Amino acid sequence: MRFKLTILAIIILYAQTTWAQSSKMDIVIQLNESSGSISHFLETIKKQANAEFYYDNSKVDVSQKVKISERKMTVRNLLNLLFKEQAVQFMEQKNAIIIKVKKGSSGKGIKGKKVTIKGYLRDADSGEALIGSTAMNLETLAGTISNYYGFYSLTLPAGPITLKYSYVGYEAQVKQLNVQKDTTISVDLSIATLNEIIINADKEVPIQETTAMGTFTVTSKEIKSRPAIGGEVDVVKALHLLPGVQSGSEGSSGLYIRGGGPDQNLILLDGVPIYNVNHLFGFMSVFNADAINKVDLIKGAYPARYGGRLSSVVDISMKEGNNQEFHGEGSVGLIAAKLLLEGPIIKGKTSYAISGRRTYLDVFAKPFFKDKSSTDPQTGNTTTTGSSVGYYFYDVTGKINHKFSDRDRVFFSIYHGKDKGSSGEKITEENSQTDYYRFNDDAKGLHWGSTISLFRWNHVFAPKLFANTSISYSRYDFFSEDENFLELNFGDDRRTTYENFTTTSGIEDWTARIDFDFFPNPNHNMKFGISGIKHTFSPNTVALNEDKKKDVTINTNNIETKEYFAYLEDDIKWSEKIRSNIGVHVSGYEVNDKFYHSIQPRISLRYLLNTNNSVKASYTHMAQYLHMLTNAGVGLPTDFWVPATEQIPPQRADQFSLGWFHSNASTNLEFSAEAYYKQMDGMIAYKEGAGFLDLSEHWENKVEIGEGSSYGIELYVKKSFGRTDGWIGYTLSRSDRFFPNLNEGKTFPFKYDRRHDISAVLNHKISDNITLNANWVFGSGTTITLPESIYYTNDSYFAGQVFEYTSRNGYRMRPYHRLDLSVSFTKEKKWGERQWVIGIYNVYSRRNPYFVEEKHHIELENRDGIYHTVDEHTKLVEKKLFPIIPSISYRFKF
Repeated sequence: MRFKLTILAIIILYAQTTWAQSSKMDIVIQLNESSGSISHFLETIKKQANAEFYYDNSKVDVSQKVKISERKMTVRNLLNLLFKEQAVQFMEQKNAIIIKVKKGSSGKGIKGKKVTIKGYLRDADSGEALIGSTAMNLETLAGTISNYYGFYSLTLPAGPITLKYSYVGYEAQVKQLNVQKDTTISVDLSIATLNEIIINADKEVPIQETTAMGTFTVTSKEIKSRPAIGGEVDVVKALHLLPGVQSGSEGSSGLYIRGGGPDQNLILLDGVPIYNVNHLFGFMSVFNADAINKVDLIKGAYPARYGGRLSSVVDISMKEGNNQEFHGEGSVGLIAAKLLLEGPIIKGKTSYAISGRRTYLDVFAKPFFKDKSSTDPQTGNTTTTGSSVGYYFYDVTGKINHKFSDRDRVFFSIYHGKDKGSSGEKITEENSQTDYYRFNDDAKGLHWGSTISLFRWNHVFAPKLFANTSISYSRYDFFSEDENFLELNFGDDRRTTYENFTTTSGIEDWTARIDFDFFPNPNHNMKFGISGIKHTFSPNTVALNEDKKKDVTINTNNIETKEYFAYLEDDIKWSEKIRSNIGVHVSGYEVNDKFYHSIQPRISLRYLLNTNNSVKASYTHMAQYLHMLTNAGVGLPTDFWVPATEQIPPQRADQFSLGWFHSNASTNLEFSAEAYYKQMDGMIAYKEGAGFLDLSEHWENKVEIGEGSSYGIELYVKKSFGRTDGWIGYTLSRSDRFFPNLNEGKTFPFKYDRRHDISAVLNHKISDNITLNANWVFGSGTTITLPESIYYTNDSYFAGQVFEYTSRNGYRMRPYHRLDLSVSFTKEKKWGERQWVIGIYNVYSRRNPYFVEEKHHIELENRDGIYHTVDEHTKLVEKKLFPIIPSISYRFKF
């Protein structure tokens, strides 16, 4: 019996041993190395356990480096250790071990481990940041967009990935990477090449996919392609061709957006507010298109990072300068000449860009003003008359940036521009026989200009956290002078009189600010920051000096205010269909003993109907702590900035928007329809009869406080087909104002209220070297105020007239429309590229009204020494400005 049990135990033990050893997973492996790749250790197992491994190389990563502390372990334990970071399972079949990705896992990644890829996207030729470029994981379609400085951050599962980097107009790059830790990858993209018909390039992010509403981006190339008066291309006039944007009047560079005034636009040049955008009395803007990288216009759904204005944000970024090689470009036109130079100081690290522009109207005008002399035969007096009129403007921009490392970069930029106009008349009358001498010198001067400077530091604190710290200065000054000198000598009688009348106004800002970009994951992007601004206002200072003895100054006190704000902005993709941008902008404002504050929510929602269509809705609340006092009339920059005070409240606005957005890459069609409603309060206007030259009252006592509303719908369709592309924009809108003490307390139209506004833009490439560009615009007539009745006092025309105005802005001038054309001829030269541009402004010479003047006519008849009225009437005469104006300009690049 004992023998039988012993035999049975041996049989059972042998069976267990045989069964155990039949599993490859339980074979003990002897390791000779403590580190190496997973594939190396699999080869060791294969030799010692006689096992073959099978797996999908696209999903299982065997290239990872691992460390093993033990020298002996089973195959099972070793495999678990080798693949502990990957979501896999093992299946044994005979002599084979299958490594399979677990159900629900994307595979080929480290289980639970995320890595962040960060870097900059730049132009390969110049090193310029590509703002708004994309980085996308082609396997999951998760992606991100680079910020204002070209920085991107994308968090993904560790392991092999395929990334696509793209930017509109540039050739895309695809990189296959195996990323196991946080990595910095900066990519340089090259401009797409042309074929016979179209440009092969990736499209920008489709409009239906973002949360943005009422937002347009205009590049420097697009600005330069537009026909322009005198051949001088203009940034602001390019914006006038977009729906919801109005120019105000013929040739003007003003911006009237969704029923707002020019003071309600936050215009940023490299992030610094600029308070005056006009050269040449408003016919041109201060921005040199050669020095501009791109322009973003936001007129609805304001992100929380922007604040301080009610109607729009115009964010203009300057060129950073080519950090690879020296280049230049410029032009010579009928109005002005300009030049841009850029290049590396230290190749790949430090670059500069500097540009200058000047008009030469003053030089051309000089030959037309010469002294004239004449002698009176009766008195023998000789009179010499000399007159002059002069005007010029100039502007200079400069920028230097230096890259210390992939984590740190600094920038310094400046802008300075000035307009100066003058007129004068000198009259000398003398007679040497009678010792008579009379000299009169009457001179007028007017100049205004802006200066800004900025220092900023970009720093990457962590792969997901980017910061921009800046200190900036901005100043705008206006100065006018009227000077008269009279000298009279007649024998022993000698007299001199002197009078000097000057007016000044301005605003000066010092700003410190820090902004952060945080990228938690591809579906989540946060922005937050804080800022402080010190404003110094010089509202309106008038000085009178007589005989160099008396000096009278009115309104000399500057007003200092402080403005603070903090913001948080969160862009989240909740699902494939739903995305939101939710934020809050909190601001405070100190003026004397008064403190204002504002909590401003910002909400924008997008719902994706299908691949090509989405609906969006937004709500924004805005606050503005400064005003502009605007004079009636046109031409002179006598509007001046004033702050909110204890007596004058801030401006506030609420805006609601709803829209449908569509784009289709296969048909190259883009369409949007957007409706909006905006309510504003705290707006100011001059009281009846008050104005710029009324010196009897302080400016706070000359204004009324009121409200405004604006609503409308904007349609936009853009299409490209072959060599031709363009767009059409249409705006149907209404904008009103209400001031309790103006217009008898009745609501009246805003001065630049337009029911209908149409713009059509066409670009056609006739050949590789010849391009045709055309614009056509139409707008309802501008509102004006005209008298409804005229009364004569004392029953006599000569005793005086009284005009009765019963309806403010109750009349409209004729509609405005105009066609502009230009043809550019481009030729490659050994030294670079030259281009001749021939343009025609107002092709069919439409004599659009500029303003309306009242002409009062009376015809009198003398009857026995008494004058009787025969005919009397008032006639309205439209003053027109520009007929057809041809132009030619020469542009060059090297």
